[in-house]
Amino acid sequence: MTTRYGFRQVGDVDVFYREAGPSDGPVILLLHGFPTASHMFRDLIPLLADRFRLIAPDLPGFGQTKAPPRGTFDYTFDRIADVIEGFTEAMSLDRYALYIFDYGAPVGLRLAMRHPERVSGIISQNGNAYVEGFSDEWGPWEAYWREPSPANREACRPSLAPDTIRNWQYGTGADPELLSPDGYELDIAYMARPGAEDIQLDLILDYRSNVALYPAFQSYFREHRPPLLAVWGRHDPAFLPAGAEAYRRDLPDAEIHLLDAGHFALETHAGEIAALIRRFAS
Repeated sequence: MTTRYGFRQVGDVDVFYREAGPSDGPVILLLHGFPTASHMFRDLIPLLADRFRLIAPDLPGFGQTKAPPRGTFDYTFDRIADVIEGFTEAMSLDRYALYIFDYGAPVGLRLAMRHPERVSGIISQNGNAYVEGFSDEWGPWEAYWREPSPANREACRPSLAPDTIRNWQYGTGADPELLSPDGYELDIAYMARPGAEDIQLDLILDYRSNVALYPAFQSYFREHRPPLLAVWGRHDPAFLPAGAEAYRRDLPDAEIHLLDAGHFALETHAGEIAALIRRFAS
């Protein structure tokens, strides 16, 4: 099945996306995380495109999406969710399952709270919604949330460094013989673009807004009972397996699978994740 590429204008943002699958198939909206883009789904999409319509946008500030510069565009998770909501409407998506990963989780869950009737189910792949999911590696970010000083902002900059992306985010817990350099090298190149680091530091600060919304996300789960599949790389250095297990507190029927993978589980386990999605959808 051929993957197609395009742009959709949403206000002052030109959203890049990749799409595959039958136009009348059940839709899965694939929402990427930090510091990546829709290319993280390059291995998953062909494995599901015979049955599903898969649509993966690049969030504003990431990948190929063209958004206004910092200072004229508000790089917050609320604003990103506004754009992706507009994108779903521009694409005439009135019913879809959400695949949420990392930053895609707070974006997707904002959409779900705004339009619960549109969400047919949720696939959370290391997409956190519980404080139990945080590892002890969040110290510099949490200090920046508490006191957004220039010094604390600079203390978060190592999170954006090539070595951190390559070896910590991608490499931790991943089989090096299965980990292609294609994903992390593209992410490193995107991060090297002018202005990219300051956009990401703005989003690191605003990540505190996501944690503040965790109780609201959990209320949404309890009230609307979306079918949920949590597929988690158990060696994720940022989001612990406890974050996957916590979904059962609000969704007792949630299906939980812990894989022998890291944060970017699709890089090494796309086949296993695709099989779990097929079974979940049936």
